[in-house]
Amino acid sequence: MGDLWRNKTFMLVTTSDVMQQIAIWIRNMALLFFVMEITNNDPVSVSLLTVAEYAPIFIFSFVGGVFADRWNSPKRTMIWGDILSFASILVIIFLIWNGLWMAVFFATFVSAVVSQFSQPSSAKIFKKHIPEQHVPTAIAISQSMMSLFIIIGPIIGTIIYTQVGMYPSLISLCVLFLLSAIILSFLPKDEKGTVETDATFFEEMKQGWKYVYRQAVLRNLAITYVFVGLAVGLTQPLEVFLVTNRLGLSKEYVQYLTAVGGIGILVGGIVAAMVSQRLKSKTVLFAGLLFLSVSFVVEVWSTTFWLTATMRFIGGMMTAAIGMITTTLFIKLVDSELVGRVNGTIVPMFMGTMLLGSSLAGILMETISLWGVFILAASIMLVAVIFSTRVVEETKQEKVAPSL
Repeated sequence: MGDLWRNKTFMLVTTSDVMQQIAIWIRNMALLFFVMEITNNDPVSVSLLTVAEYAPIFIFSFVGGVFADRWNSPKRTMIWGDILSFASILVIIFLIWNGLWMAVFFATFVSAVVSQFSQPSSAKIFKKHIPEQHVPTAIAISQSMMSLFIIIGPIIGTIIYTQVGMYPSLISLCVLFLLSAIILSFLPKDEKGTVETDATFFEEMKQGWKYVYRQAVLRNLAITYVFVGLAVGLTQPLEVFLVTNRLGLSKEYVQYLTAVGGIGILVGGIVAAMVSQRLKSKTVLFAGLLFLSVSFVVEVWSTTFWLTATMRFIGGMMTAAIGMITTTLFIKLVDSELVGRVNGTIVPMFMGTMLLGSSLAGILMETISLWGVFILAASIMLVAVIFSTRVVEETKQEKVAPSL
């Protein structure tokens, strides 16, 4: 582990990721409260805010993954991503200043679009500059570091918004994106030139689909993500209503549940880093997803803050373990020249179903109640549990040739 902490690339990318996570959570909390106040706690508007955040991820993951492989300049792509995010927030400040409050949806849209070009670039840098034997520990440490700031982020976002309003929240995002760009400028230089290929854009995209389909681990993982995304999409926009409707607390208490979940991810990441070599992919996926299914039922049934918080903490630990396992499988299995395209294949499967769930969440809550939505999500997560049992340990024979 000492060698990993001395790895310059790992430290720079992780620090940049931390900055971006802080910015994202400040944005999430500020925009959530802003929209709820403007719309008088309308559940449909709250769910549409989630849609605005995840719709471009679904749409542009395909495009971003292909171009990440073509450009062969992950450092430059990530830096420009932060710069464009910085510029987009300045535009949003101007629009809101002029009374166009609907611009908050545009803010999440632009930020999500930009991330689809920088995210696969980050994976390419990890694959090139971190020894394979250190990948599981690197992922666990990176998740733990981000989880620490996920705990702080919602609290900071809530304080900024409730104390001084929307503009300081947006200004803090500008500062964080700018700091992230500066940090990334110290990464190793990109390889010169773009990847030469005679394939068309759509042919390269199809290569990513075929690559996932031909590997049993990636194929079953993708199917699992489809159902997980739908379940999470149904519940995520409605978490604030667990706080207000079931627990009888003010909407600001959602930050504490988020913080508890972040602490769970932090603890889970630390534990996963310590025992990463002994964790079995199939067992972790099965147990983690099964618990998340149960937690949906318990959380919507609970009227006690501490019971809900306990489920959220354990769920955070399970999420950290699942994240480490799936990301490790992805980095180990996928060839460097296809990282972007494979990422652009699997991520949209998750985000697309999450987007569908988020689109329906507010409408379903008004139609079948908050209870009904969470029970439905738990049932869908059980389907993901079934498919997770088909994810087997990686073997050398499972890898297929990158040329398709």
